[in-house]
Amino acid sequence: MKIAVIADIHANLPALEAVLEDLDAWEPDRVFVAGDMVNRGPRPKECLRLIQKGQEEEDWFVIQGNHEEYVLDRDQPDDPREGPYFDWVYYSYWTYQALGEDVAFVKELPHRITEDLGQRGSLFLLHASSLSNRGGIYPETKDEDLPHLIHPSPTIMAVGHTHRAFVRTFRDTLIVNAGSVGLPFDGDTRAGYARITWRKGRWQGEIVRIPYDLKRAVRDFDETGFGEDAGPVTELILLELRTAIPQLYQWTLRYRKAVLAGELGVMEAARAFLKDPVTEPYWGVIS
Repeated sequence: MKIAVIADIHANLPALEAVLEDLDAWEPDRVFVAGDMVNRGPRPKECLRLIQKGQEEEDWFVIQGNHEEYVLDRDQPDDPREGPYFDWVYYSYWTYQALGEDVAFVKELPHRITEDLGQRGSLFLLHASSLSNRGGIYPETKDEDLPHLIHPSPTIMAVGHTHRAFVRTFRDTLIVNAGSVGLPFDGDTRAGYARITWRKGRWQGEIVRIPYDLKRAVRDFDETGFGEDAGPVTELILLELRTAIPQLYQWTLRYRKAVLAGELGVMEAARAFLKDPVTEPYWGVIS
């Protein structure tokens, strides 16, 4: 049996198309999509439609990630429509508007899926961990912190969220973080996904990296209007795409307090950050 896990597409259509082409050649028996298909990128509708097609035609298993939650927050009547926070997260408003009627599909997606693999155990699909949709599992997560992150200890725990791929065994659980299709954060701009294969009486996992047309993905920021119309922090997202380094989180650490206090505008803070961006992969939390 062959299982593919893809995660964190972030509306990067060229990266997703490259991964799907590789999947077609590998021919997995089951495909699991661990969320963050849309938002933080310029082609949310097109990416979502490809995932919908996989679900409808090939019975893919699909869940929400925290970025789907961010977009659905824009559908709330009490969501703020002005102020520094609005400017900060405006790219999720842009995504909400771009999705249009497809927001209804996102709303119906579950947050977790448990799949029975028969005598070969079970697979638990989550976006980040059992803790929450933002409490991720990292390569350096300590063993003593794992039990509450992978509860109830399935045969396979498949996740994403951190944009940093790894395969690790803890007790009787194979933990597979699929990394990111569209926005890796390990300094390697290639798209990534996970393959899980039943071999010699046990599950084995590996991470596959796929080159794709990064220049086309960059052009999409202009061609879709995302770069110009989705708010000031899209420049930081574009830098993340080009560097495979989590710039937006580091910007948040530097400027969150000043921006929310009204001491500094989001555009001003973004431009200040771009003068001194992060140049090395940051091994820490992302959101």
